[in-house]
Amino acid sequence: MFSSASILITTAIFIITYALIVSEKFNRTSLALLGAATMLAFKIVSQEHAFEAIDFNTIGVLIGMMIIVIITKRTGIFQYVAIKAAKVAKGDPWKILLAFSILTAVSSAFLANVTIVLLITPITLVITETLEISPLPFLMSQILMANIGGTATLIGDPPNIMIGSATDLGFMDFIINLGPIVTVIIVAIIFVLKFMYGKELHVKEELKEKILKFDENKSIEDKVLLRKSLFVLALTVLGFVIHQYLHFESATIAIIGAALLLFISKLNPEEILLEIEWQTIFFFVGLFILVGALEEVGIIESMAKALISITNGNLFLTTILVLWVSAIASAFIDNIPFVATMIPLINSIGTMTSMSIMPLWWALALGACLGGNGSLVGASPNLIVAGMVEKTEYRISFGRFFKVGFPIMILSLIISTIYLIVFYL
Repeated sequence: MFSSASILITTAIFIITYALIVSEKFNRTSLALLGAATMLAFKIVSQEHAFEAIDFNTIGVLIGMMIIVIITKRTGIFQYVAIKAAKVAKGDPWKILLAFSILTAVSSAFLANVTIVLLITPITLVITETLEISPLPFLMSQILMANIGGTATLIGDPPNIMIGSATDLGFMDFIINLGPIVTVIIVAIIFVLKFMYGKELHVKEELKEKILKFDENKSIEDKVLLRKSLFVLALTVLGFVIHQYLHFESATIAIIGAALLLFISKLNPEEILLEIEWQTIFFFVGLFILVGALEEVGIIESMAKALISITNGNLFLTTILVLWVSAIASAFIDNIPFVATMIPLINSIGTMTSMSIMPLWWALALGACLGGNGSLVGASPNLIVAGMVEKTEYRISFGRFFKVGFPIMILSLIISTIYLIVFYL
């Protein structure tokens, strides 16, 4: 048993680290690693237990998929698809917004949503400049769809990767359980976007003609690498679909795909590895150790008991509480540390009660991912797009984002609540 002093020190280190991360005044990776190092320095957790707390399956999926996307984006395929979609829409602003929204949602389900917005935002700015129209409706819709689309699959958003790694839930489990509700939410949001922006999206015919003159073929920079990348990407997605039946972890699939593409692409591995978002990887490492320390001293178990006492062990109340608390929290703080804390908490609830915790996992996934639309600081795609247009006249302020994002988050949660009640509760 740990002393009350150890529990107090652990709680203080965690809360201070978390508060500083939320403040965004310091680098979050440095803070997470410093918090983890402090836990080790105070001997709250041993080095051996700290390393055991790191979820290397989550780390493996992130690194593997980052390598695949880094190589694939060099081919220019993402720009090609975006320009092609704009031409198929015949330069009509609403149809382009619709096409880009669906493209972003679908792409974000299978590739990192951060990567998708990084690639599609510059193209959006070029197209809207050509049409002499504000890019804000397009950018807002893409941010919203990146967060919603990423909710649908195991690999679409980091919280889902973490949940899948901590449970026996595989790629098809996420598709089957979250795919339908995400589709419904996307359709609902499209109607909302039409209502909000439909009247703004009108341009002259001659401007539409300019879009039709774009040559998407110029975007493809390496056709040989494109064929290799699409082949490996298709194999990797297939691997995710059947990994449970092959008895492979999801990280194994991602790493096999990354290693194969790295080999057959004949690119310099050093260049590719330098582009990996190592800050994100080590942010996860620090978080896992921090949460592992909370588990070590029994704080997670105490939190689980408190939650059970609030809901009296009622599955209905616990599920709805997890959904809404996860979403509201994720709207204003990073959903990754929040989910890292919630996973052992839900596992503890399952251990202490006879409650079926499966609905809790889906509630956590929906809440954490959809909550990202609640405010500008709710998810990485929000901040990345805002940063890319920071110096233009179309600045996305916290208030401007909140007016659109928060109501859409609430609508998404209402739909999710109905879904969970009908199918799981």
